[in-house]
Amino acid sequence: MAWEIDKIIEVAKQLERTGSTGASTGERIAAAFVLNRMEFLPDSYSDVVEAWDRLDPEWQYYVKRIKADFMHRIE
Repeated sequence: MAWEIDKIIEVAKQLERTGSTGASTGERIAAAFVLNRMEFLPDSYSDVVEAWDRLDPEWQYYVKRIKADFMHRIE
């Protein structure tokens, strides 16, 4: 498994637990999409499409992969 998947899962768990994180902008955006919780997007990304486009295709793939196969690691 790619380290990026582990990192996104870690950030998602931290956001669920505390509502905040020191993660990078991309990691936070990916985690918000994994959780389907747009309130976790960084403040500078009020537009969901803009936030999604901020992720490169590889990170968009990781979000989709986590949602399909790894949500059990967050719940």
